[in-house]
Parts: sequence; C-alpha cells; structure tokens
Amino acid sequence: MSEKSKQLREMLINKKENGVDFMSNEELNECDSFCEGYKEFLQECKTEREVAAWVEEVAQNSGFSKFDEFGGQLEAGDKVYYANRGKAIILCVKGKRGIKDGVRIAAAHIDSPRLDLKQCPVYENDGIAYFKTHYYGGIKKFQWVAIPLSLHGRICKNDGTFVDVRLGEKEGEPKFCITDILPHLGGEQMERKANEIVKGEELNIVIGSRPFKDDDESERVKLNILSLLYEKYGIVEKDFLSAELELVPAFTVDDIGFDRSMIGGYGHDDRVCSYPALQAILDIDEAPEYTSITVLTDKEETGSDGNTGLNSSYLKYFIEDLARLEGYEGRDVLRNSKCLSADVNAAFDPTWSSVFEKNNASFINNGVCVTKFTGARGKGGTSDASAEFCSWVRTLFDENDVLWQTGELGKVDGGGGGTVAMYIANMDVDTIDVGVPVLSMHAPYEIVSKIDVYMAYKGFYTFFTK
Repeated sequence: MSEKSKQLREMLINKKENGVDFMSNEELNECDSFCEGYKEFLQECKTEREVAAWVEEVAQNSGFSKFDEFGGQLEAGDKVYYANRGKAIILCVKGKRGIKDGVRIAAAHIDSPRLDLKQCPVYENDGIAYFKTHYYGGIKKFQWVAIPLSLHGRICKNDGTFVDVRLGEKEGEPKFCITDILPHLGGEQMERKANEIVKGEELNIVIGSRPFKDDDESERVKLNILSLLYEKYGIVEKDFLSAELELVPAFTVDDIGFDRSMIGGYGHDDRVCSYPALQAILDIDEAPEYTSITVLTDKEETGSDGNTGLNSSYLKYFIEDLARLEGYEGRDVLRNSKCLSADVNAAFDPTWSSVFEKNNASFINNGVCVTKFTGARGKGGTSDASAEFCSWVRTLFDENDVLWQTGELGKVDGGGGGTVAMYIANMDVDTIDVGVPVLSMHAPYEIVSKIDVYMAYKGFYTFFTK
C-alpha cells in the first residue's frame, strides 16, 4: 500500500473501531470496574418499582433533595429529584446558565419484557395449582418456558396497607416455572408456527401441587396455596385484584466468555442505559454549564402510555416547574433543550446475520450506538434526528474520546422498533437515540459488552458536563 493510499484511507474511510484497540489498558480496567457496579444493580433491580426505589435511595445518599419539598429558587449545583408513583424518577442538577438556555436530558426506561399475573390468577387443574399470566412487552413466548422464574411486585389490600413481594431470587427460596411438552410427544406442537409454539394462554406458572389436608371439597391444592399466601403475606384471593405481580427470570448476572468481556443477564433492555445515565448525573461533582436531567421512565415496552410513561406529561410538567422558578414558560426551556434518548439497539449477530444490513448495524465492543432514527419500515413511529443535531453529538463524542458507532434496528423491511425519543422530540426538543448494542434482545437472558456499557456512561457524562 502506497503512502498516499494509506493517507487517503485514514482521511476518507469511516473505519469501525473495536474498543480494545481504542482504549488503554487503564481505561479497559476502569471499564471492567464500572461494570461491577452495573452487574450488582442489574441483579438487585428486576422491575421498574425496584429500580425506582433503589435510585431514590441512592439519590438521597448522594445529596439530592425531593423537588416538591425543596422550596425556593434553585442555585447552580443544587440537586433535586422527583419520584413519580414509585415507578419512574427524575434526577436534576441545576446548571450555571439560566434555565431559558435549555436543559440536557438523558432519558432511559426501567421496565423490561416479563410476565404479569392476571387479576384473577390462581386456579387448579388436575392436581396442580397455577398462576394465569399476560405477557408484558414483545417476547418470544417459547423462550419463557422451562426456565426458573421469580415473583416480584406489590399487593395493595383493602385496609390501605400493601405488601411488597420478591420471592425466588435468594438461595434456598422457591422458584416458579412454566412447563413444556417433552420432545417425544411434541410432534403436534412442532407443527405450529413459531409464534404459536407456545400460546399466550399456555404461559401458566406452576405454583404448587400438595392438597390441603382435612378437606374433602374440590380445589384442595388451590386452597393450600392460598392458605400459605395468607400465612406469609396476610392476603386473600380478592387482594390479587389490586396487585401488580410479575414473573421475571431468576437467573444471575454473569460474566460471559473466557475473557469475561461481556455480561449476561435479564433486563439489559433498558437498564444497561439506565445505570450509565444514572451514574453520569450522580458523578457531576460541580455545577455543570447547563441544567442536567436524567429521567428513568416506565411503560416503554408497551408504548410509553400511562401516567408513568413518557407519552404522559410528567417530564414536561417537571421542566415547566423548573422554568416557573425563574419566571419563564416551559416552552421557553424546551425549545432550547437537547436529549439523548438512552435506549438499546440490536447488536450484529453473526449467527443470525441475514436480518441485519451490515454496513448500518452496531457491533459489540465498538462503543455506544448513536441511532438517528428508529420506527418500523417507512420510519413509522420515529422522531428522526436532524443532520444538525447528529453533527453536534458526533462532534461532542469525537472531541471527548467517546467511542461510538451508528446503527439501525435490522433491515428496512425486517421489522423495527421504537423508543421514547419521539415523545421527547414532540415537546420541541432536539433528540437522538444513544445506547448500548444488545445480543438476544428481549430474551430472558441478554448479552452486552462491558466496553459498550462504559462508553455509554462516558457519553452521558460528557453530554452533561461539556
């Protein structure tokens, strides 16, 4: 290769960079260290309620005060938070500039695909007691059978009290499971279409098999289970009507590979962006130039609707409240604001390469992924960031040594998906998706690269502080 050819290649061709080549050994060690905290977070926080409670405690220990109890005008460096119904939370650090100059928002979601209990879930069938479920978010239903599951959530009783449930995570605790047909008898099942190999009404959770003694009526196993639940939690069957109970994989969070370069676990989508966005705002040790906001939201996996999802107005109202403290309208702030919608993208998978367009796919170890648009097929359901804002983010990351790449969610006619980006963009905010590439997205056990997790943190921290 001639010297001129080499120079032209370096100047003209967009080279994909693996983080191992880009980062020093010291930074690789820092990356691995950062991910130990993320692994602990992922193991402890498997539902949006658990994330919100964990984050609120961490925020309080880090000097954040409740916004609705703060009182008075915020000064540069002040830290406040707003908790929304125990299922979403906003953290804010006041910047040096006036609020009218806009805010910097990193928005991630803290819900993940799972199985929710129906309102009348308990039943008995031929000597086995079950929970009936309704799946939450986009899943391959057959991936959820014959794996260990744990029970999480909250039961609110008529007397105004509630019981928080977390069962099946600790060693020695019982777990739960959905049965599958053995291959010897599975001929009829295997003739079904893939999306019907296991049907929604077949996602029934085994919860017990021993009948209640000293009773000669029917449903003795159900009675025994309800008796155990009453002893442990003080609940009766009607209390399920006012409960939010979810089944999630009871897997541990693990290093993957001989080189320990990846992390396997449940809920990377989107807690792998939530944790870096959280840590980025927690690590702001002096007043940033612009007011910085991390919002961790609910309901993204089902369309962001509901009063804890970003299709509602709670983030808009929070910013309006900030604006009012300085004598402005919320729109004065929003039109000058910028947002990184912190959500994952699909990492290129060589085993399933046919669904990707390789030139425009994201790869593990190549850094945080900047996604100009999401949506499905004809860009339906996307905000599609402007060239000007793409350039601004690109320059910010390049000038601060943030390893990043671009990517889209598969081939044009292959499917697609959405994020919270369009709901924030609809408030007149410049918005683009920035997140971690994930292998086996929406499966009960997903995989991410430690390098990409760290670069997400570095990207969000840079966005807040530069």
